Amino acid sequence: MKLSGKVAVITGGATGIGKATAQLFIENGAKVVIADVSNQAENTAQELTKIGGEVIFVKTDVSKEVEIKNLVEETVKHFGKLDIMVANAGIGHPAALIHEVTIDRWQQMLDINLTGVFLSNKYGITQMQNQGTGGTIVNVSSIMGHVGKTNLFPYTAAKAGVTNLTRSLGVTYAKEGIRVNAVCPGFVDTPILSSADEEKRSLLISAHPIGRLGRAEEIASTILFLASEDSSFMVGANLVVDGGYTAQ
Repeated sequence: MKLSGKVAVITGGATGIGKATAQLFIENGAKVVIADVSNQAENTAQELTKIGGEVIFVKTDVSKEVEIKNLVEETVKHFGKLDIMVANAGIGHPAALIHEVTIDRWQQMLDINLTGVFLSNKYGITQMQNQGTGGTIVNVSSIMGHVGKTNLFPYTAAKAGVTNLTRSLGVTYAKEGIRVNAVCPGFVDTPILSSADEEKRSLLISAHPIGRLGRAEEIASTILFLASEDSSFMVGANLVVDGGYTAQ
């Protein structure tokens, strides 16, 4: 029960890594707020409630400041505090040459994958400061925040932003007892890859020395580690969990 008595917000919690993290947090004693733009998250919340969790769903578009502010306010209204913010919400982008990337698509990627993390951190940290009890932030970045990828410009730019945002936030707020770290997954078998055909999946698998894609539960375990006291001496870290992808 590594999170006994803790209250956690998980953005992008309807499916994939977010859902796996919500379930693992509940199993470790946390009360969870699932935030997602999709109403599917309400079904996820109900499903997790049936296994004994204290879970609520707050519909949230992470790219909109007023909705992130509301998310934190609703969390405190319902559970009385905020201890953990997991900024997981994000979208993918198919490979495209630079001249094929529209400004609207570029902006959408930054709005959700980078600004959404910034806003989640901003309001999460502000609430933790007001409480005066410290807390933990876990941002979900990507190995694409560390390496280049052919024709994947908006996504890599956004995730690189998350990676360095995490470092700066970590060293800024550590003295207040607020630890900010990130997990950087490799390619994980989640709905974001559901549209990939067998040829693309085979290529992705072969790019990982471990010989397979990651599982959402494996990333959730790392998020639990970063959110708990097991990682009490970690600040501003970007923990790569990628089956050896970036070690090559």
